[in-house]
Amino acid sequence: MTTPNKTPPGADPKQLERTGTVREIGSQAVWSLSSCKPGFGVDQLRDDNLETYWQSDGSQPHLVNIQFRRKTTVKTLCIYADYKSDESYTPSKISVRVGNNFHNLQEIRPHVLHVNGESMNLQVSG
Repeated sequence: MTTPNKTPPGADPKQLERTGTVREIGSQAVWSLSSCKPGFGVDQLRDDNLETYWQSDGSQPHLVNIQFRRKTTVKTLCIYADYKSDESYTPSKISVRVGNNFHNLQEIRPHVLHVNGESMNLQVSG
């Protein structure tokens, strides 16, 4: 998701997209996961249904890789997490890394999550 301005924490990303504040660009990328249980993969992660989700199936770290075909500026990453629904699988911190390929990724900013069933808009640039 890209945005020209700072996006308020907890703002509804679908409403922001309807008003033209942000633009969803995830469909322009190739998504992959470090692991997942059957029926809990990329499709469920991206389907806009709060009842479906990604569930990892393996040892940590659990990774979501988003690769764009060409250089792309991403200013905001929107994540929905609901600790009350499933505390054992809800992440407590997220590392956002960028680079030209998988072997030169550098962390730009660690994020500690304080989640309570809402969307989090993480500023990743600008």
